[in-house]
Amino acid sequence: MLVVVAPGQGAQTPGFLTPWLDLPGLADRLGAWSEVAGIDLIAYGTTADADEIRDTAVAQPLLVAAALVSAEALGAAPDLLAGHSVGEFAAAALAGVLTPEQALTLVRERAQAMAKSAAITETGMTAVLGGVEDEVLAAIERHGLTPANINGSGQIVAGGTTEQLAAFKEDAPARARLIPLSVAGAFHTHHMAPAVESLREAATNIVPADPRVTLLSNSDGKPVASGAEFVERLVKQVSSPVRWDACSETMAELGVTTMIELLPGGTLTGLARRGLRGVQTVALKTPDDLDAARELIK
Repeated sequence: MLVVVAPGQGAQTPGFLTPWLDLPGLADRLGAWSEVAGIDLIAYGTTADADEIRDTAVAQPLLVAAALVSAEALGAAPDLLAGHSVGEFAAAALAGVLTPEQALTLVRERAQAMAKSAAITETGMTAVLGGVEDEVLAAIERHGLTPANINGSGQIVAGGTTEQLAAFKEDAPARARLIPLSVAGAFHTHHMAPAVESLREAATNIVPADPRVTLLSNSDGKPVASGAEFVERLVKQVSSPVRWDACSETMAELGVTTMIELLPGGTLTGLARRGLRGVQTVALKTPDDLDAARELIK
């Protein structure tokens, strides 16, 4: 069973789109989508520096567009689709719930609204690697933080104010390593609540279709059969934790044997190598990875 997954914010690196522009039609597609996304996707994906593409308003549409063009280049027919955080918009488009243009329209609104929410209070996120999960979650709660991403494989991301994160650093859970993340705010926490209503308003103009492929939700890791319900979950997810651990559990239950991570791949296949033992993986980073992915699918 093949699952295709789309990564979330933080996966982007300077120049990651450059080698992909040599593929026929890809530059034209990105040029057209730039009008929808409201940013120059080609420029940001090729010549922009790390600070420029860390901007939430840039990173989110850039990642969704990159996932979609790499999926088109791959040409696979997955049995299962899932995305991490903003990657869910790419997964929704690949499943037929949204058109690519609808996905990018919503992501543009999501990104801008989340950037505005992040500017209200100085917030951030810290990855917690290792430790005992119950102890990690208790320490996060003790400091008033939110477990914004529960990724499985011993990785939880805490989100909250910079003061809360500083106190958390001084009182780290036993046997855990803390890594501050280079993000603009505490995504998937209550600090993003103002962005939820903005995205919900934008979503009222879209009539989604039901997914053509089994599509997992970050809310609980379960398949969602209704397009309308999936879009509502996309809206709520802005201020709710991402349960990638639950998505991985469902993949295991359904018998996934192969995982392809769309551009810019690496993060989710890394989690799968630790949490989904025996599942074969390929992360799409350059066009050279397409042949390996197609061979694995065979």
